[in-house]
Amino acid sequence: MKIAILGSGTVGQTLAGKLIATGAAVSLGTRDPEATKARVAAGASDGPSFSAWHAMHPTVRVATFADAAATADLVILAAAGRTALETLEQTGAENLTGKVLIDVTNPLDFSQGFPPFLSVCNTDSLGERIQAAFPNVHVVKALNTVAAPVMIAPDSVHDGNHTLFVCGNDDEAKAKVTRHLKSWFGWRDVLDLGNITNARGTEGYLLLWTRIYGTTKSPLYNVDVRR
Repeated sequence: MKIAILGSGTVGQTLAGKLIATGAAVSLGTRDPEATKARVAAGASDGPSFSAWHAMHPTVRVATFADAAATADLVILAAAGRTALETLEQTGAENLTGKVLIDVTNPLDFSQGFPPFLSVCNTDSLGERIQAAFPNVHVVKALNTVAAPVMIAPDSVHDGNHTLFVCGNDDEAKAKVTRHLKSWFGWRDVLDLGNITNARGTEGYLLLWTRIYGTTKSPLYNVDVRR
């Protein structure tokens, strides 16, 4: 499978590294591929620079957003929430139409420090805005309620006994994404919340998530919906 990941930060790198290990052909989309490949500054949480990371994952193709998505079978949006729509505009509707887009973004605004507030909330969500802006794309909100290490290794928390949420307007797309989450990363409990308006709930959960992180100083946790 050819997968495009739009975003070269911690989430994009984490997902790309895991997906190539499953045998997928991964293209990592960024605004300026050459500048990204040359980046030597330390990554988030003092992780490796992008150039060092790419040296460890040389089979990941670094391309423009549009080039990455053009031939992809599936697209993952892993950009920062504040740039999500701009990233998709640069990718181009013609490169996204008819495809499943896994939206991992959250509308977090850190302009007033930590903890952040939501730039979109209550009667709207970033997931809904993405779907409205690209009506011919099958947007599935997923993975946005857990930290990057937990996205690809759910067993790192409570032996994997916890819940991941998906929502979106297309049932077939959600079923496909659910199968991928289970086969790629090992998620066992994936709960379909319904249509894309339910992104208001999963994005809103980040108000609590960031406060738990602020207290525990660890991103390795999740919720378990017992039913």
